[in-house]
Amino acid sequence: MPRLRDITPRGLYARSLLMVVAPVVLILALMTWYYYDSHLAEVNRKLAQAIARDAAQIQSFCDAHPDTLMTQQQLERDLDMTFTCNHVDPAEGGPRLVHSFAYGKTLTEELSIRLGVPVDVRVDPDTMLHFRFASGSGTAEILIERKRALVVNSHFFIVWVIASSLLMLGLAVAFLNQQVRSILRLSEAARAFGRGRDSPGFRPSGATEVRDAARALLDMKSRLTAFADQRTAMLAGVSHDLRTPLTRLKLSLAMMEQSDELAAAQSDLDDMAMMLDEYLTFARGEEGDEPIPLDLAQLVREAAAGFGAHVAVVGPASISATGRPLALKRAINNLISNAVKYATDVRVTVLDGPHAAEVHVDDNGPGIPPERREEAFRPFSRLDEARTQNTSGTGLGLTLARDTARAHGGDLRLSDSVLGGLRASLRLPH
Repeated sequence: MPRLRDITPRGLYARSLLMVVAPVVLILALMTWYYYDSHLAEVNRKLAQAIARDAAQIQSFCDAHPDTLMTQQQLERDLDMTFTCNHVDPAEGGPRLVHSFAYGKTLTEELSIRLGVPVDVRVDPDTMLHFRFASGSGTAEILIERKRALVVNSHFFIVWVIASSLLMLGLAVAFLNQQVRSILRLSEAARAFGRGRDSPGFRPSGATEVRDAARALLDMKSRLTAFADQRTAMLAGVSHDLRTPLTRLKLSLAMMEQSDELAAAQSDLDDMAMMLDEYLTFARGEEGDEPIPLDLAQLVREAAAGFGAHVAVVGPASISATGRPLALKRAINNLISNAVKYATDVRVTVLDGPHAAEVHVDDNGPGIPPERREEAFRPFSRLDEARTQNTSGTGLGLTLARDTARAHGGDLRLSDSVLGGLRASLRLPH
């Protein structure tokens, strides 16, 4: 069963416009129908009845006194009509008034009923109506201005109604444009914020509810920005402070006699140093990297070039995008590095879609089971069962890559690769 929302427009502007236009059109149609079918028809019938009463007086005069000139002139002045009791040329007076025309049919019927004889109604180019009917021993003819018998300017009413309706619709459309424009600006600002961009010219505008929503968005943005800045500053401070004791520990171990236990401890310290380096790199990149227009395809090729010629890049030579170059390059570098660690064949595919650009990193490694792919995005997660064991790394590569993608309004997903291993798909909206 079709639902109302399946046949109505989906956009707010189109729905609001439909709510304004549909009632106006319906009311205009009903008013026109009532005006013509009821009011105007009744007015013309009353006019026809008045004409028929005057014609009956003329019929009585022609039957009783057809040759009294002075009385005829007096009667013409009283009735504001011109008539002839014994008309000679029946061809004069122009074509017949079409009887299928509602008002012409009404006039003819009223005359015929009142006079008791058939009436021939004609109209000439000078907008005069000629009524001819049998009277006494001849044919009587009455001349009358058509505007006395028919409402000929009724279309002016419809013209005024349509003109006023169009004026009201124009005002309604202008009002809707203003309101919808405020909502669209709010939507664009929210979308830009979700992609990590600023909207410097955005200000709350429109209706009170839209302004409240805009203020709530700005407040949420300021709070999240403050939280992110605080987190970044804390991360950078902790990482920097830990480097000093970590360096002392490495120096102390280097001065000790070498052993297997000492080598394991040095390896752990190296992993900790690598982890701190990633923390610092991430923190510095978040602080100094600003969204700018960039060539995503060229950025991917630069990131892949650091891994040697065995990492192939497939796709167009240039893709326009907007984002933080350092953060994006670091995220793509993490994805390629993760694939190179666990596979011998790595391929990077760059796609430019209508709504988003995508970077697919495919490998022929052991892959990750579908039920554990979300776990791979957790910080410090190491899925050694699904990947080769004894590999270096901090377990932050996929986590930071997904954070970067989502900060740009996109996402990072894992799926099965065409090469038989794992595919990491990074999506960035235009």
